[in-house]
Amino acid sequence: MKIPGSDEAIVVCAARREDMSAVVAIYNDAALHTTATFDYDARTLEQQHELFDEKAREGYGFLVAHGADGEVLGFCTYGLYRTRPGWRFACEHSVYVAGHARRRGIGRRLLLPLQEHARVRGFHTMVGVVDEGNAASLALHHACGFETFGVLKEGGFKFDRWLDVALVGIRL
Repeated sequence: MKIPGSDEAIVVCAARREDMSAVVAIYNDAALHTTATFDYDARTLEQQHELFDEKAREGYGFLVAHGADGEVLGFCTYGLYRTRPGWRFACEHSVYVAGHARRRGIGRRLLLPLQEHARVRGFHTMVGVVDEGNAASLALHHACGFETFGVLKEGGFKFDRWLDVALVGIRL
């Protein structure tokens, strides 16, 4: 699948265990340098393998975007939003793009098929939790049909400051 305005072919497919070293590198960059996640610490490859195995066991989607050279440029996944039975039709997703590959449409190429995977899996609603100051992430979500349905004022804390957290969602 080609990204509009790009000469690079992007292939989105189910993640494989061998993709996890690239996935953890992308995640760790986000954890250590951005507010895309409220994790403070890097993940180990072993922890990433455990997460991948859990997602596979539970049947949740885990997708990667490969560039023309095979490099993993981004990934996304989802899981239950909350564990109580009344929440069983709501899932929460994550999407991350490598720093050097941002603003090239990769997030959208990942998020749209993830939504479809969750819909087919029986989910009714997909939720995202986004730093309200992350304009690029909010724009991505709105372009993919998500609506902001609330803001948790000073709901997150990272890099020694309080962050307002936008709750975004879409009916699948």
